[in-house]
Order: sequence, then C-alpha cells, then structure tokens
Amino acid sequence: MNYRKHWVLAVVLSALLALAVSCGGKKTKETPVQPPTPVTATLSANPATIQSGQSSTLTWSTQGATEVNLQGNKVDANGSQSVSPTQTTTYQLAANGPGGNQTATATVTVIPPPTPTPTPAPTPPPVSDDQIFAQTITDIYFDYDKSDLRPEAQAAIAKAAPVFKSHNWSIRIEGNCDERGSIEYNLALGERRAAAAQQAFIQNGLSAGQIKTVSNGKEKPVCTEANEDCWQRNRNDHFSLVH
Repeated sequence: MNYRKHWVLAVVLSALLALAVSCGGKKTKETPVQPPTPVTATLSANPATIQSGQSSTLTWSTQGATEVNLQGNKVDANGSQSVSPTQTTTYQLAANGPGGNQTATATVTVIPPPTPTPTPAPTPPPVSDDQIFAQTITDIYFDYDKSDLRPEAQAAIAKAAPVFKSHNWSIRIEGNCDERGSIEYNLALGERRAAAAQQAFIQNGLSAGQIKTVSNGKEKPVCTEANEDCWQRNRNDHFSLVH
C-alpha cells in the first residue's frame, strides 16, 4: 500500500514539473545594436600647384557624415569645386555624423608672377659746357641811350656768376646798340654797356681776367625793322663762352 502511494506521488510530481516547464514558454531572441558607421573624409586638389590667376579643382568624399562643410560653407557629402586663390591656401573639409567627426585638408600652392625686370632709364648724353652756359644766362637789355643795368639784368648776372666761377670759365661780353646815332657814338655806348656787365660779374666773384669785353656798336643787329620792338632787341649785352 505504501509502495503504491509513493508511486502515485512520483507520477504527480513529474507531471507538475512537466507542466511548469511547459508554461514557461520559449525565450525571445534579442537583436544586437549595430554601432554607427565611422565618419571618413578625404579632400584633394588638382593641380596642387598653379600659377597666379589659374584655377584648381577641389574634390572630396565622405562616409557616415550627416553634415559636411568646406571652408566653413555647407556642401554635399561628395563633390568638387573650382577655386582660384591669389596666394597659397590650405582648404579644410569638416565632416560630422553619429560616428564621429573627421577633417581633411588640401593645399593649393600659388606661384606668384615673376617680377618684371625694370628697364633701366637711358643714360642721358653728357651736357656740354656750351649747353650749360646757354642755360645759365641769356642776353640782357638796356633802355634807350643808357648803359646802366636794369634790375632783372643785375639778378641774371648774380645768378650766373657762381656757375661761371665754379667751372672757372672765361666769358666774352659784347655790347650792342640800335641803329640810331653815329657809328662812333654807338661804339662808345656799346663799350659802356659791356663794361657795366663786366663790373657786375666782378662784384659777384669773377676775376677781371675771366672777362673779355668788346663793343659792336650798331654793326651786329639781331633785328632790322625800324620800330621800338626791334630797337629794344638790338640794345643788349650778348654773352658767350671763351674756349
């Protein structure tokens, strides 16, 4: 009798255990979480070296990026762009995404244009003593029947004397008159006019030995018309360089 009870109890326990295992059901499989794609970025320049004024093409590509910027400006994930820098420039590509951040750079080297060689200014021909002399003083003029120097004549001699002295030049002064009056009278008047200029040069530093005077009277007119304008032009001291 006891044996039968034990056997029944074992059968019941086995059934309960089987039922418990059956009620637990099947366990659900868990799907593994995939990590985000790592962000990659490349940037290249072609050609990498250009002459000033030329262009280069930037080409880039990225993976895993949700935002891409070139030199701070938003661009497509992959693309190209022409650039014309005026000086050597390094361009930067920045790619950002769930998988991280990545940057890439490319440098475009700009060769500046060659500096033009300046053309040397032509060497001016040497200036002769006669040219310097002619630029330093011109004829001075007198009032009718007068031999005293006008203020402008005195100023011209004062300006020319230091130049003549620095070159140690000897000069010739010719006194001239207009056609009115006798030959003898005008020869004397021309002599006084030349002497007045000579004295002014001596007062401004020239020695008497550097100055020769001559009177042409009315024999060398520069104008032959019988009017005051022409007569004024003939009443002069003419200067020349003695070689």
